[in-house]
Amino acid sequence: MVEELLTAAAAAAAGVMVYTGVAARVVKQYERGVVFRFGRLREGVRGPGFTMVLPFVDRLRKVNMQIVTLPVPAQEGITRDNVTVRVDAVVYFKVVDPANAIIEVEDYRFAVSQMAQTSLRSIIGKSDLDDLLSNREQLNQGLELMIDSPAVGWGVQIDRVEIKDVSLPETMKRSMARQAEADRERRARVINADAELQASRKLAQAAAVMSEQPAALQLRLLQTVVAVAAEKNSTLVLPFPVELLRFLERAAPAPAAGPAPAAAPDTPVAAPAPDAVTRGRAPGALTPVASPAPPARPEGLPEERRAEPA
Repeated sequence: MVEELLTAAAAAAAGVMVYTGVAARVVKQYERGVVFRFGRLREGVRGPGFTMVLPFVDRLRKVNMQIVTLPVPAQEGITRDNVTVRVDAVVYFKVVDPANAIIEVEDYRFAVSQMAQTSLRSIIGKSDLDDLLSNREQLNQGLELMIDSPAVGWGVQIDRVEIKDVSLPETMKRSMARQAEADRERRARVINADAELQASRKLAQAAAVMSEQPAALQLRLLQTVVAVAAEKNSTLVLPFPVELLRFLERAAPAPAAGPAPAAAPDTPVAAPAPDAVTRGRAPGALTPVASPAPPARPEGLPEERRAEPA
């Protein structure tokens, strides 16, 4: 009798253990459990920890409550200003109602992914290229509202949506690069012109001050010479001030004025002897120049003629 009781108790204990092993479930901290009994949803959501279900009667579905990172594939579209772009994004969402996430939609991950792609293409068509490149915060908020509106009924809450990258055609990139370069060049020219204007005003003021003191111009010239001479690899051309030339001209003594000595009329002029005459003489010897002989008189004429009366 005792043996039969022991055997029955052991069998009951084994049955309880088997039933407990089959019926026991463990729900993790980041999960929630939804129980279906004969295909019908049971009231209440099982929290994290140890829980029991009826074997072969209940079915437990676990739902992850963590934030899910869902990448959105790149979508190609045409912006409002007729530019073809490719935009990809990422969606952060989490389940806030496990029962609706299981009942209302077949696969809430796939549903959120498709809704994100559709909303992204819609945002591309409604926006300009400048908005996609500069006003991303506003576009992210609009994209989040478009996805979150149908997701609320699925028990899913959209936490955040971010546009990751905007891909442009190569021709558009080159055009934008040229535009940016032209804009920077325009700003550089405006800055240079402004600097020239300010410098001209300052130079005009400096010229007005130097005109009152002429020596200030010479000091400024010397300062420029000192600044240029600091460079060893440069050739310095120093202009000579005209004022200094005038000063030297006034300071130079004037030559003494007097009559020039007149030469005697009858003094014979010595001339160098020709080569045939001066041979055998010392170099530099002078020979008096002979006066020309008088012309010969014809025969029969008197030597002197008297003056005939008029």
